[in-house]
Amino acid sequence: MRTALQPSSRNSWRLAAAFAFAALFCAILLGGVSAWLLGSVAIAGLSAAALTFNFHMPALFAIGRTAARYGERLTGHKAALADQVGHRVELFAAMAAAPAVRRAGWQLGDDARLADYLDDVEDLDYARLRAGLPALTLVCALAILIAGSAILAPLSLLPIILLLLATLFAGNRVAKAGAMAWERARSLRRGGASRLGATMASAVPLKAEHAWSRECAEALAALSRADGALLELRRLQAGLDMIGAALGPVAGISVMAVAWHAGRQGTELLLPMLLAFSWLAFGEAVNGASRMLVAVLRRNAAGAEIGQWTRDASAGRPEPAPGEVEPRLLRHGALQRRAPDGRAIGRPISLLLGGGHPTVLVGASGSGKTSLLKQIAGWIGEDALAAGDRILSAGERRALSSLVLHDAVILEDTVRANLFAGDAPDAALWRALEAVEMDGRICEAGGLDAWVRQDRFSLGEVQRINLARAWLSSRPLVLLDEPTEHLDDAQGERILERLLAHLRDRIVVVSTHRAAMPGDARTIELQP
Repeated sequence: MRTALQPSSRNSWRLAAAFAFAALFCAILLGGVSAWLLGSVAIAGLSAAALTFNFHMPALFAIGRTAARYGERLTGHKAALADQVGHRVELFAAMAAAPAVRRAGWQLGDDARLADYLDDVEDLDYARLRAGLPALTLVCALAILIAGSAILAPLSLLPIILLLLATLFAGNRVAKAGAMAWERARSLRRGGASRLGATMASAVPLKAEHAWSRECAEALAALSRADGALLELRRLQAGLDMIGAALGPVAGISVMAVAWHAGRQGTELLLPMLLAFSWLAFGEAVNGASRMLVAVLRRNAAGAEIGQWTRDASAGRPEPAPGEVEPRLLRHGALQRRAPDGRAIGRPISLLLGGGHPTVLVGASGSGKTSLLKQIAGWIGEDALAAGDRILSAGERRALSSLVLHDAVILEDTVRANLFAGDAPDAALWRALEAVEMDGRICEAGGLDAWVRQDRFSLGEVQRINLARAWLSSRPLVLLDEPTEHLDDAQGERILERLLAHLRDRIVVVSTHRAAMPGDARTIELQP
C-alpha cells in the first residue's frame, strides 16, 4: 500500500539523500586523499605535489563525513516520521474496513497479532530509510568508481566485475532463501507464542492431566525452530558480507597492480592510488549490503501480510454518510445467518425490522445472536437488505448503523472522548449519562474532561457508558447486544426502557435474555 509523500517529507528525503551522498563522497575522498598525501610525501618529498594535499585536506573530509552522516540520520528520520503520520492512519483505516478483517472477527484485537502488525507497519515505514536511501548512494558511487577504473586502469575491471557478479549471485540466493526463512520464522514464532500463551492460561488443568510439560516443551520447540530459521538467515547474510567485504581490497589491489604493470612510477601512481583507496572506502560501505537486503525482505513480507487485510478494502460501492439514507424498514426473506469466519449458522430466517417497534433476538448462548447483529450491521458477510424501494449493501449499512456490543471498551482518554459523540454539547452528554444512571459516578470521577481508563470502572459501569454511547448515536439503525449485561434486573429494565423510548423513531434490534421488553416488541427466536 503506497501513500503519496507530503511536500515536507519529500523535501526532507531530498535533503537526506544529499547528506548521504556527501557522507559517502567524503568517506571515499578521506581514504583516497590520505593515501595521495602519504604517496606524495614518500615519492616527492616536500614537493609542490605533497604540499597541495597537506594534512588539512584529510581532516576536512573527516569532519565533512561525520557532519554529513549526522545530517543524513536527522533528516532521514524526520522524513520517515513525517510519512508515518498519513501512512499509518490510511493503512489502519483500510485494514479496519477490509472484508478479511470482518470475516476474521476482529483478530487485531488480539495483543500478539496486533504486535505483529505494528512490527509490519514499522518495516514498511522504515524500508526507505534502511534500504532505499543507502542503496541509491551505493549504486551511484559504484558507477563513478567503475568509470574511474575504466579510464585509469581498464584491465582492473575484469576482477572487479567478476566479484560484482559473485556478489549479485550471492545476493539473489540470500533474497530467495531469506524470504522463505523469514516467513518460516514468522509462522513458527506466531504459532509457538500462541501455544505458549494458551498453555500458561490453562496451567492448572494441564498439570492435573500431566500434559503441562509436554505442551510447554512443544511450544518452546516451535520458538526454537523459529530462532533456527533466523540463524539460517544470519548465515546467509554472513556469506554475502564476506563476498562484499572482498570487493574493496580486490578492486584496490587490481587498480594498483594494473597501473604498476603499465609502467607507471613515481607521481604517475598518485591518481591510481587515489582510485585504489577510494575503492577501499567504498568496500566499507558495502558491508551493510546484507542488512539492506534483509530490510527489503522484511518490507516485502510485511507488505504481503498486511495486503491480506487491506486487499479489496476500497472495492465496491462507496459508503454513504449516515444522513443520506433514513431507512424506516429493513427486510430479507431468507437471510442465511453466518459466523464471523463465514460459515453458515442454522437455517435461513425471515427478517423484518421496522422503526418504532424494537426487534428482540432470543436464543441460548451460542445461538448466534451477536453474529446476527453484526450481520445486520454489515460487519459479517455481504448480504443486501431491502429498505423500501432500494437495496442497502453491507457497506451502506455499516455507515447507517450503531453497533453496541456488550463487551465494551473504555479508552484511556477523557469521558467526553469515550462517549463517541463528537461535538455534542455538554448538556446532551449529561442527559445521556443521567439516562443510564452514570451522571453521579462521572461527577465523582471529575466530570466530562476527567481522564479515565478501563480499570477505573466496574463491568456494570462500563456497560452503562456503552449504553450512553447508544443514546447519543444519531444513526438510524441501532443494534444493542445484551444491553443489560452486568446490570441488576431492576436497573437494567429502567435504563433499557428509557433508551428504547429515546430511540423510538429508529430501527432498534436488541439481543437479550434477561430484561422485560415492551409489549409491541417483535421477537425472533434463534436456534444454534
